[in-house]
Amino acid sequence: MSAYQESIERWYAIRVRSNCEKVVSLTLSGKGYATFLPSYRKLSRWSDRNKQIELPLFPGYVFSSFDINRRLPVLMTPGILSIIGVGSTPEPVQEEELSAIRRFIASGSPVEPWPFVKVGDAVVVDCGPMAGLEGILAQVKNRYRLVVSLTLLQRSIAVEIDRDCIRPVATSGKRLLVQAPKAMAANG
Repeated sequence: MSAYQESIERWYAIRVRSNCEKVVSLTLSGKGYATFLPSYRKLSRWSDRNKQIELPLFPGYVFSSFDINRRLPVLMTPGILSIIGVGSTPEPVQEEELSAIRRFIASGSPVEPWPFVKVGDAVVVDCGPMAGLEGILAQVKNRYRLVVSLTLLQRSIAVEIDRDCIRPVATSGKRLLVQAPKAMAANG
């Protein structure tokens, strides 16, 4: 595969103006670019009612696939601030990370934004629609969550997971990062 073909197939994170994620995604799609705007549902409480609303999993970001050598039409799209990268060099998003996010959403389990985690309990899912995915184990109110991070944006998302479907992951050449939460250590 040539470098030109490879650049066409790369996905990039695009920083957009606040609350412009849907408009930018639709505009880019209308221009013929592949876009990905992962979202989640949240119960919003107002003084007179409660309503389920749909929010972006990564507020302020839209993902799009395009040839980085032809990025000017993307950058000229209203609402776009920049393409995320290192310094002034755009950096593609790791395909494995986007794939994991797509599988989270497709699983049908509740998904929510999560604080970015660099180190923690590395686990792999053994069963169910997310089998094979690796992430970080977290515990919230006696429920376990699998956290997957998008390194480039330093953001993470979490999905509820049955602790019986996960197992620790050993990392070769590094100190084992897996430590069971206190509730798991007491039970197992």
